[in-house]
Amino acid sequence: MDPAGSKIAQTGNEDLIDESGKEGAVTPIPYCGPAPAPGDIWMAWNLDAVLIATLALAAWLVRSRPLPVQIGLGVLALAYVSPICALSAGLFSARSVHHLLIVFGAAPLLVGAVRLPKVPLSAAFAASVIVFWAWHVPAIYQWALASDAAYWLGQAALLATSVLFWRTLLRRDTSAPAAFFTLIAMVMQMGLLGALITFAPDPLYAPHYLTTLQYGISPLEDQQLAGLIMWVGSLPLSLLAGWAVLARALRRFQTAAA
Repeated sequence: MDPAGSKIAQTGNEDLIDESGKEGAVTPIPYCGPAPAPGDIWMAWNLDAVLIATLALAAWLVRSRPLPVQIGLGVLALAYVSPICALSAGLFSARSVHHLLIVFGAAPLLVGAVRLPKVPLSAAFAASVIVFWAWHVPAIYQWALASDAAYWLGQAALLATSVLFWRTLLRRDTSAPAAFFTLIAMVMQMGLLGALITFAPDPLYAPHYLTTLQYGISPLEDQQLAGLIMWVGSLPLSLLAGWAVLARALRRFQTAAA
């Protein structure tokens, strides 16, 4: 290895060299910290004082809200405080789990936490999809991990647009057919993005070129796993949402027939 610390990782087909390629270049440490060694994963909790204080304040503010809101806050804590956060710095597949927790776990549970502007379902859907796809553009993904400010800007946008989408989808005045078709569209676009990532011939995400091998997986294999998680992982959560929409439509029908 040369003194400049050139970063070379075996992908299974060819070598990938650090995107900087400059002598003395320093790779930024992601917000969640450096990727933990496999034996240290369960000790890699994120105890950032600002984050903990923010979550504690949020828990106090929603203490009188319905139980789902409090559970949603717990899902956020799981995503940002547990070792999932640190592991997402090492594995893109863990990042996929992290994003699913936010978009399909926390967001639908937090719809009753805050008042949001009333927007058309199509607009809420478009905003959520644009932000989610933008997060997975390789250049934007690399930028988001380059500083804490960029990371939290991206995370805030992801959470806010996801909550807006679910709140609009589950709103009482949203028709059941519109909700169903939009939910199907959400699943389809997740599947499309997951497929594009899964079948990409080369690793796309530079921050993970060097971080996956310690877990016994190449960057390309990690990326393929991430795509599959995104592709398949959204289905059961979307089915739950579909059940909620169906139950609401059935209640409306029973009320109208009474």
